[in-house]
Amino acid sequence: MEPKDYNVVGENAWCPGCGNFGILAALKKALAELNIAPQNLVISSGIGQAAKTPHYLECNFFNGLHGRSLPPATAIKAVNPSLTVIAESGDGCSYGEGGNHFIHTVRRNPDITHIVHNNMVYGLTKGQASPTSQLGFHTPVQVDGVSEEPFNPIAVAISLNVPFVARCLASDIERTKDIIKQAIQHPGYALVDILQACVSFNKVNTVQWYKDNSYYLPETYDPTNRQAALSVALSGEKLALGVIYRNASRVPFEKNLAAYKTDKKAIPERVLNRSAALTELVNRSRA
Repeated sequence: MEPKDYNVVGENAWCPGCGNFGILAALKKALAELNIAPQNLVISSGIGQAAKTPHYLECNFFNGLHGRSLPPATAIKAVNPSLTVIAESGDGCSYGEGGNHFIHTVRRNPDITHIVHNNMVYGLTKGQASPTSQLGFHTPVQVDGVSEEPFNPIAVAISLNVPFVARCLASDIERTKDIIKQAIQHPGYALVDILQACVSFNKVNTVQWYKDNSYYLPETYDPTNRQAALSVALSGEKLALGVIYRNASRVPFEKNLAAYKTDKKAIPERVLNRSAALTELVNRSRA
């Protein structure tokens, strides 16, 4: 596969210079290098500029409600485990309106990749603070500056023993591509938090700001050390980039489903004997 195989014809609604373009390019490269055909790929997204990503990618997709990208992604993977399933939305959609789903998806552990476009602001609704906005950040709504503690998705995920969590920069397409590939290949839920600039509504956290306030973890870093990973996530200094925590010991959600205990076929591939199933249901209800 080639990145161009995922191109679609049509206009793009993103602002020129938006970090979403870098993420889209990295995702196309990752999918091409993993040789994932568009017909075998499903992207579930919520609402927002980031959630428009599957509109600009040749694939199957489900565009749902704000904050609700993860439940459909979990269901899609459960029904057809042979598919590559990605949930993709912004920091507001994933950590704000979808914060409860984020927490319980980490606990449930479906074999999906969750890509979050984190620009520390709400881009679609014109610039109010998001869950990851920094203290003191001024917006047309938060005129006196943000007073809430920023949500730390990396620390929350590690505290719940997430199978895979990483952070990268949208401006560093090659490294972002490599991390997305690792996330897709890792069994179980994988969170990729991608720092990106919003050129229209966040004049503080620019491309240069992210470069100045982040660092790549050294090669000597051990991502399987949970305590070390939590320390990195909780550090008040620069934001760590790379694979922060990896744990392959947890069993993916769909592998625990009764539907696959005796039959490994995806549910859409099974031949259903409706008469026998109905008879069994009636007899069970009479028992």
